[in-house]
Amino acid sequence: MEVRLYPPWRMDYSGAMIEASHLAQAELAALLHFYADSGVEWLLEDAPVDRIAAFAEQQAARAAQMRDRAPAQAPAPADTGRRANGSTATPVQRSSAPAAAVAIPDAEAVAAARLAAEGAHSLDALKAALEDFSGCNLKNGARSTVFGTGNPASGIMVIGPMPTADDDRDGMPFAGRQGQLLDRMLLAIGLSRDSVYLSNVVPWRPPGNRPPSPAEIEICRPFIERQIALARPQHLLLLGNFTVRFFFGGDGTIFSMRGEWRDIVLNGFSVKALASLHPQDLLTAPANKALAWQDLLTFQKGLPA
Repeated sequence: MEVRLYPPWRMDYSGAMIEASHLAQAELAALLHFYADSGVEWLLEDAPVDRIAAFAEQQAARAAQMRDRAPAQAPAPADTGRRANGSTATPVQRSSAPAAAVAIPDAEAVAAARLAAEGAHSLDALKAALEDFSGCNLKNGARSTVFGTGNPASGIMVIGPMPTADDDRDGMPFAGRQGQLLDRMLLAIGLSRDSVYLSNVVPWRPPGNRPPSPAEIEICRPFIERQIALARPQHLLLLGNFTVRFFFGGDGTIFSMRGEWRDIVLNGFSVKALASLHPQDLLTAPANKALAWQDLLTFQKGLPA
């Protein structure tokens, strides 16, 4: 009997399903464990499902829903300038914007961040330095300073871009639905949240989840580089466009830079790094799970036995 494995994970580059007979024994075992841990009870469907078309329909429905929810802006009432008794009212002076907080110039903030990071000789000291640091505007709008969690002595570090709303609320990286999916991804290759070290490039959530500005990125750079130097991982798993561009440079996408081991050097410390898609990329487009699964297997093979 022909058995085909459908998404969420295993497809080849053409999008065709890969038969179970084409998988190595270790790959098949890891995949079946992942399905079982995810609550999957059936490996067969009555008919093929076009995940890309389904995703397009979801996006169209979400866009229509957002348009329906957009509140109509009521016109502002005209200011007649007269009181009820006929006298002219004195116009009220309103500030066009709230007073801006005094900000540290970017160059000085970067220098202060570098000094604070280099002065930390342990991860606990670095966390305290981050919590005391006031040179980045992102911190003013964030609820939490999201630092690394897990086992820094594991030799494996997983790095995402920046905290999400769930991360900011819980004060830990990879919280919420994204974290739950990452937990299942790690479990599929024999790892867990407690057996690796998790962190983000940027420790504070930007307002509205906007991308950090170039100045904000450079202010945060000394802290994440020092965090890597103190944890001294042997292998890095970099997740998402922002993260891979931060460490690899250039303006390529995650799809062009994923799945291959690279050596990166940070302040004299060399470490092997592999890029893959962020869990949010997989939640948004489930068809990408096939690529992520290939990356996870590559990452697993690169780890010491």
